[in-house]
Amino acid sequence: MSNFEKQLEKVKTAPGFIAALDQSGGSTPKALGLYGVGEDAWSNDDEMFDVVHQMRTRIITSPSFGGERILGAILFENTMDREIEGQSTASYLWNVKNVAPFLKVDKGLAEEENGVQLMKPMPDLPALLEKAKASGIFGTKMRSVIKEANGAGIDAIVAQQFEIGRQIVAAGLVPIIEPEVDINCPDKAEAEDLLHTAIMGELNSLGADERVMLKLTLPEKVNLYADCVAHPNVVRVVALSGGYSREEANDRLSRNNGMVASFSRALSEGLSAQQSKEEFDAMLDSSIGAITAASAT
Repeated sequence: MSNFEKQLEKVKTAPGFIAALDQSGGSTPKALGLYGVGEDAWSNDDEMFDVVHQMRTRIITSPSFGGERILGAILFENTMDREIEGQSTASYLWNVKNVAPFLKVDKGLAEEENGVQLMKPMPDLPALLEKAKASGIFGTKMRSVIKEANGAGIDAIVAQQFEIGRQIVAAGLVPIIEPEVDINCPDKAEAEDLLHTAIMGELNSLGADERVMLKLTLPEKVNLYADCVAHPNVVRVVALSGGYSREEANDRLSRNNGMVASFSRALSEGLSAQQSKEEFDAMLDSSIGAITAASAT
């Protein structure tokens, strides 16, 4: 079996969850602030990305972080281009930790229109996918956001996600399609019903060998996405924490059978640059344990 086939089998069938380590650009200072590192720790973007790579390296190299509980890890391009303990980040994740590497490929969000934020154009996507494949990346992730239950907006988001998703499949990677429903959406349940219908329409139009993953906000209606979980073209359905506390996200996740976590902030909650190695590893172990348990329903 190729590495890709081994990774596909693991991501599709193994217990565990996906760690989202892909904050980039604008969200990095906030992530570092929560980690106890203020903006006085760097003077430019290069130095900031050095600091965030140190944080990610600390997480990934921790004995708590490994393939027995973690299926995959989502990186952003700067992390993919760096090394951990003398090998590329993607190589270290798979060869040392048995964790499938994913790459965030979107360029951020466009202005809100029809109650949604589509993804900005990605003119460099073909070159990025080629680079990702050469770097040993298994899959990708791209995010857009739904703010209101607007049918036209939601249809546009899902169409854009699947159109780019097909390009990613054609490049030999597995896309994580992420049309996030904002947890503060005033008509969240209605927006999720519209989203579910649009996603099922796109899934049913895929070719037999076109495989995708879905990353979705934890829904108001329990098991709303059960037919997505069971769909033959879907490798896995993962859930984003979306601003819920880790406790609430885990509680909601545990009630949605077959969905597993892909948490970012909820994974790193409680971790601090000031902790000793023992304190850091113990906190990360506790977080990973709780998220794994919630994903196992």
